[in-house]
Amino acid sequence: MTTLLTLVSTLLWWVLYSSIGALFFAIIAWSVLRWAERCPVVFNRTYFACLVWNLIGLLLVAGVAMHEGHTKPPYAPLLASPLLRGALVVDMLIGVFVLWRLIPRVDAHRVRPASACMAVAAVMAVAFGAATSLA
Repeated sequence: MTTLLTLVSTLLWWVLYSSIGALFFAIIAWSVLRWAERCPVVFNRTYFACLVWNLIGLLLVAGVAMHEGHTKPPYAPLLASPLLRGALVVDMLIGVFVLWRLIPRVDAHRVRPASACMAVAAVMAVAFGAATSLA
């Protein structure tokens, strides 16, 4: 019974933290996409794409952290890990794909892949800056 409660609690916290992070990432991505596309984009779809991307990204980072054995602070060795850097590259590619496929502009055209790359780069710069300052 306790294993089931632990699993449910872990899933709830995973979704909760992902949705909080996705809100901040969506604000950044939405701003960059509005600027890069020179056309309004749909914010709720930007949030949804960032939520999907964040859920997958947290799984990747948590998987690497468990594999490397760096689940407790300090996290500086984890940030220096080549496996984490590879996972972050995969995460960015997933982010570009998800943003490109899920976010429409107001004129019903899909955002350009280059705009999705710019949005992912801006989000990752802010996220990695926050991660390195907290580690």
